[in-house]
Amino acid sequence: MWSGPRNLSTAMMRSFGNRADTFVSDEPFYGCFLRDTGADHPLREEVIAAMDCDWRSVMSTLSGDPPDASPIWYQKHMWHEMTGPIGFDDFTGFTHAFLIREPERMIASYLKMRQTARIENLGLELQAEFFERECDRLGHAPPVVDANDVLGDPGAVLAGLCAALDIAGDSAMLHWPAGRRETDGAWAPHWYTSVEASTGFGPPESGDVDLPADARRLADRCRPLYNQLALHRITAAPAG
Repeated sequence: MWSGPRNLSTAMMRSFGNRADTFVSDEPFYGCFLRDTGADHPLREEVIAAMDCDWRSVMSTLSGDPPDASPIWYQKHMWHEMTGPIGFDDFTGFTHAFLIREPERMIASYLKMRQTARIENLGLELQAEFFERECDRLGHAPPVVDANDVLGDPGAVLAGLCAALDIAGDSAMLHWPAGRRETDGAWAPHWYTSVEASTGFGPPESGDVDLPADARRLADRCRPLYNQLALHRITAAPAG
């Protein structure tokens, strides 16, 4: 599952992680990104110390069998972290899905956690490129889900996503126990306060988003990239 930051990605990981047939991995390339870029993120040293920070070693692990032999391995990936030597062609044999969020809402949420936002922090240009390459490979659009669609009707959208992924739907995806998980990344103490308190998806977002001028310009730049994928988003399970 490919996502930008602040896109409901951890709640989606909770949802899949609550399935009995699924193992989840939380941003496995994050340590590689931090080590190689020097990015000053919260808990940077703790994350690097806790993770395999070799790009090709991580890719090799992800290409193997799930650590607990589950039939499904849900891997949560972030576009902006993919700055190293691993690219589209390294993901042979994977099934890809795309989690998106309206850029105005994504940026507003991001600015609550970080002082500034730049387009490279969001990864949308790489997202659009990867999406088009996956469309070409498949001959059709891969599964796309919008965060607010999930919040608006999680049962229908998750059923549609499961159908598109050719896996069984599971009502266990709609609710989960509160708390932290062993599979959560080492950055959880900074970023996961809300999701740790959650037991399911929250209400959909509504109303206008108030952004400062520079953030509004960034959102306007991101909007065509978002629209490129949103055209294909799943809003319900297929009929029949």
